[in-house]
Amino acid sequence: MTHEYFMQRCLQLAQLGAGNVAPNPMVGCVIVVDGKIIGEGYHMHYGGAHAEVNAIHSVDNKALLNQATVYVSLEPCSHFGKTPPCADLLIQYKVKQVVVGCLDPHAQVAGKGIEKLKLAGIEVLVGILENDCIELNKRFITFHQKQRPYIILKWAETKDGFIAGDIKQISGTLAQQRLHIWRSEEVAFMIGTNTLLQDNPALSVRLVEGNNPIRIAVDAELKSVDKALKFYDQSQTTIIINTVKNETDGLVEYIKVDSTDPKSLLKVLFEQNILSVVIEGGAQFLQSFLDANLYDEIRVMKSKLLCFEAGLHAPLNPLNALITEDLGEDILSIYQRQ
Repeated sequence: MTHEYFMQRCLQLAQLGAGNVAPNPMVGCVIVVDGKIIGEGYHMHYGGAHAEVNAIHSVDNKALLNQATVYVSLEPCSHFGKTPPCADLLIQYKVKQVVVGCLDPHAQVAGKGIEKLKLAGIEVLVGILENDCIELNKRFITFHQKQRPYIILKWAETKDGFIAGDIKQISGTLAQQRLHIWRSEEVAFMIGTNTLLQDNPALSVRLVEGNNPIRIAVDAELKSVDKALKFYDQSQTTIIINTVKNETDGLVEYIKVDSTDPKSLLKVLFEQNILSVVIEGGAQFLQSFLDANLYDEIRVMKSKLLCFEAGLHAPLNPLNALITEDLGEDILSIYQRQ
């Protein structure tokens, strides 16, 4: 068995925390003695035990830990947060070796966990399946390195390139189901004033199992005062970014800003500890992020058959498709910045 084999298992475990751990990273941990896995765990939910803690708790014979190699997809934490430092726990059990996928960019960790382990006499190896480990937590890493959320621009367009027209629903059934999967995976979804007023979206998870995202509307002048709108139904955490007031009404929070340009909006999201955001419309709102060069990924659902012939054109996409997938009535194209 190789280091890569056990790190791949860490990645599989870490993925089980998707949609439940933000703003923390997804982390998996495997404990190995003589080529055999004796314990494993992952970070299951925000505020709960970290992967290393769960893995150690799963080991029946703790006496074996001083002979163990501990594999973890992200550097063990070295500071007190909602839980004690994982590096201290590994030192307490005097594990033999720690193999780390990638460094943690969080300012309170950033190499300090590895340094603490080495000072305690534990052998540390870093960089096993590093690119895969970084890809898994690109939202967390982007958040801490760039001081903003990971940004996904998403829209649906007709075969002839229109984003809006006489028919509101462009995407077919499979595309709609995929959208609800995304809603369960990402921290927040954000729309502009026109989309809020014209489409009255709920931005909830309905077609699959999962947690609702934080829903955000940018309504500078608070035109959306109609409490009959789904955004105000108190069913999930909701943020209204505006230039008028700061106020909290149940699960709806109004946050006042001086400007609603993309950089100002992202500053608010960073302050709210939002790791990832899907910007879903409308065309002008999406184009403002494209023009500001503020995006990490673009997801486009393109209808195979539906044509409007007139209406509002889809935004201009500057990237080449990385992934394309047939979703029945639509083609999904995912564009990712390299």
